[in-house]
Amino acid sequence: MQYRTLGRTGIKVSPYGLGALMFATSFGNPDPGDSARIIHKALDAGINLIDTADAYGDSEEVVGKALQGRRDGVVLATKVSRPMGDDPNHQGASRRWIMTAVENSLRRLRTDHIDLYQIQRPDPTTDIEETLSALSDLIRSGKVRAIGTSTMPASGILDAQWVAERRGLARFHTEQPPYSLLDRGIEREVLPVAQRHGVGTLVWGPLGQGLLTGRVRKGGPNELRRAGLFRHMTDERRVDAVERFTSLAEEAGLPLTHLAMAFAIAHPGVTSALVGPRTMNHLDNLLAGVDVTLTDDLLDRIDEIVPPGTDVGPLDQAYVPPALQQPALRRRPAGERGAA
Repeated sequence: MQYRTLGRTGIKVSPYGLGALMFATSFGNPDPGDSARIIHKALDAGINLIDTADAYGDSEEVVGKALQGRRDGVVLATKVSRPMGDDPNHQGASRRWIMTAVENSLRRLRTDHIDLYQIQRPDPTTDIEETLSALSDLIRSGKVRAIGTSTMPASGILDAQWVAERRGLARFHTEQPPYSLLDRGIEREVLPVAQRHGVGTLVWGPLGQGLLTGRVRKGGPNELRRAGLFRHMTDERRVDAVERFTSLAEEAGLPLTHLAMAFAIAHPGVTSALVGPRTMNHLDNLLAGVDVTLTDDLLDRIDEIVPPGTDVGPLDQAYVPPALQQPALRRRPAGERGAA
């Protein structure tokens, strides 16, 4: 495994990272022992980055138990800000919640520090200075080593960098956006901004949330677990693109998963791509492709199917800013809309 530097942190991480969503027993692998074996095999293969979140059911507990005796060899990342129950203050990126949530994550992970603590979704109700101030205190206390964001727009990344510099606060070291053969929107602004400011990127969904596993074909059944939960999983435009990528992979003599993963880590702005295996077979399939590299010709062919900087339809899990959710934020009062 060749390791890459995570932004300007000096931390070395593997190009494949282990996403821990599928280790939650309620909706992923129901056997924590099996999840532990998957984690251990990934570590033995050279993967040293594990990414989870407080909102991933009991994933943090499963990961924490599996890492007993192996914690020092792991770059452990987790996230905060998604709702944790019905209490309106048990979510977001306020100092009040961050200081409580980090203690809960440390306890569940059975560790005294988190290598990378990330804001899972932007919180427009909290001033970014408030968030950065709390995270800076966690870094000074030694409970957190580095901080990051997830699905932050390029403008938000720049705003946070500016606030951190002006106020003398820790700046975000990483961003975790969606990126795959089907989702290339971050190539337009997010990745260039991250590269310019030394922000490492850990991309999620490199297999298109399952669409790029080879299990979905046009006109065939879609038996993916998420197909009934997210509209984008049955989007005809995405399925059409998958069919074209399947043919390209066959022509190149590659499994579709290997084509997808090799593409995700080929961009110079991508530090690591997070894989989320639920079973040992899933992990074995992905590990078999770690040596795959794509030629310029193959990358050009990929560009012809999905042009750089474009997404094939929106992701249901993508961040939607308030101005697109609330009509009142983009409409003047009725009496002020005219020119006269």
